[in-house]
Amino acid sequence: MSIARLSVELIPRSAEALVEDVALVKAHFPLADTLNIPDLMRFPLRSWDAAALTRPLFGQVIPHIRAIDIAPDAPLPGAEQPGLSEILIVHGDPPADLSRRTYPNSTESIIRRYRREAPHLRIYAAFDPYRRAPWQELEDVARKKEAGATGFFTQPVFDLKLFDLCREWLAGETVFWGLSPVIGPRSRSYWETTNHVVFPRDFSPTLAANITFAATVLRELGKDGGSAYLMPVRIKLEHYLPALAELLG
Repeated sequence: MSIARLSVELIPRSAEALVEDVALVKAHFPLADTLNIPDLMRFPLRSWDAAALTRPLFGQVIPHIRAIDIAPDAPLPGAEQPGLSEILIVHGDPPADLSRRTYPNSTESIIRRYRREAPHLRIYAAFDPYRRAPWQELEDVARKKEAGATGFFTQPVFDLKLFDLCREWLAGETVFWGLSPVIGPRSRSYWETTNHVVFPRDFSPTLAANITFAATVLRELGKDGGSAYLMPVRIKLEHYLPALAELLG
């Protein structure tokens, strides 16, 4: 399989848990060459600090940066971090804790600021085929590219037909395609309610079906050197990654 890059998304629950997860990825999924780390307000470890911790253990690490958290006069997270070469800028959801201050930044404004102040960093932005009408999302893609984004991370896809359609829309772009297992009715309800995902009629929320789907997408991406990231939320890495690696051969 000639997939260009394959990342695993790790949740930065704590420094200790993150180090354990890195070890699990290295032991059970040697196909991965990259880690990406979201910035989650419910945990004290910020994504760029998690990247500094994990990069010596793994190599390529891409922290997520929330645009709405960056104060106009504050240093840019990760801009001066030795060895960091890539970041993903997302807009960010408002925090549940209303005492936590946010700022009226757009994703594009923060991309432009990184381009000015940290031109050595490669910047990715987000693409979400479920959020709104496709033409609106593709206009957003064009604005992010104009601002300086050089690639995209997609919201996880769960439908081969939608995956093929999105590949047409993003043809010629550098894209990490998202894959996330959805196990059981509660997990499915989360994606439907929070992210407005429309699952195909024959979707099966079982571990085996999700692993088979991920392997199918990865094989397709391998045909033309595409990239992907795995987001195994609400499931133990050791229950998902070894079985997927075995299926991929």
